[in-house]
Amino acid sequence: MAKTVRLSIEYGVGVGAHPSFPDREGFGRRAIRMNPEELRETLARQMDALQSVADRFGVNVQHVKVHGALYNQAAADPSLAALIGETMRAINPGLIVVALAGSVMADVLERIGVRVAREAFIDRGYAADGALVPRDRAHALVTEPHEAAFRAVRLARDGLVAAEDGTEIAVQSDTLCIHGDNPSAVLLARAVRRALDEAEITVTPMASLV
Repeated sequence: MAKTVRLSIEYGVGVGAHPSFPDREGFGRRAIRMNPEELRETLARQMDALQSVADRFGVNVQHVKVHGALYNQAAADPSLAALIGETMRAINPGLIVVALAGSVMADVLERIGVRVAREAFIDRGYAADGALVPRDRAHALVTEPHEAAFRAVRLARDGLVAAEDGTEIAVQSDTLCIHGDNPSAVLLARAVRRALDEAEITVTPMASLV
């Protein structure tokens, strides 16, 4: 965490947290049954761990995006989305919470007065209903830099992405995601940034958009 915060400061990038269910073995991608208070406590502990590191460098955690199974559940569960939003607002009313564009979570966060950044995915497949294709299915991942770059420009400029069945989905987003554990992540990121620059699409800090 210290290395990441140091690099964020060096490159002018906002520091963000990525808390999840307490599931190290499953990398946070398995759903865990927790009562609301337990979930609040584990989220608060994870946020505090990063803010404690950030304090050493004199910066604040700017944004938070819950990870894996928790993100996917909250996208469709209004009560869970509200719990996450209220927990983050209690930690820091100025926190930006990242949510899947077009999801229940994004709408709930906006309704309860949380700063929300609506997110689209460059390296994940979309189902026709706007949900992400589960990772155990075909078309779940985008690994080709050219395809990722094309998707990024269409999302940023036109607000459109093609679903796995070819359906065109309207996606109004503030931020784009590339997963760090995608084996092609660095190649994708370079191709995407080059394509955005060539399309004269300006990349700006998240805090200036929401």
